[in-house]
Amino acid sequence: MANEATETRIFGGPLGQVLPAIETHNIGRLVSIINKDTMIETPPMLADDQHLKLAMNDISEPRDGLVLPSEHHVQRLIDFVDAWDKEHSMLVHCWAGVSRSTAGVFISLCRLNEDVPETLIAEALREASPTATPNAKLVGLADDLMGRDGRMSDAVQMIGQGEMAFEGVVFSLPLRFS
Repeated sequence: MANEATETRIFGGPLGQVLPAIETHNIGRLVSIINKDTMIETPPMLADDQHLKLAMNDISEPRDGLVLPSEHHVQRLIDFVDAWDKEHSMLVHCWAGVSRSTAGVFISLCRLNEDVPETLIAEALREASPTATPNAKLVGLADDLMGRDGRMSDAVQMIGQGEMAFEGVVFSLPLRFS
């Protein structure tokens, strides 16, 4: 098996680490899950179709003036993961690298590992990112769309809130679990 330096992986992290992560980790797909006012342009080393932009706020309940994660957002993420050739790693980022991005990583890994218990993926996420606190609304929507019968939401609830941090760090996980 390839080592971590060359193996295709899924990365998560904060906005401030997007460009260094792309340059360091052979990133060929980027998912930006961030509010519309801070959405980034597609980095020059990626084509537009290699960058999924999901404009939403980091909320789990409706709030005036903010964009609640929706089924449409999650379906676009699932479709992006399904279309991924997996030749290059993928980076999922949000503002701080704690909530929306970790939800995006968890959703993507559940999609890629449909026969793996969600708790195993959630535990691996916690080990890779002690600050991970996946957005409950995003995970719940994905749980419904992928027919996981509440198992994704339960797994995220099981790992609980991550360590408090202003900003997470870039982390990675393998694409496949056994």
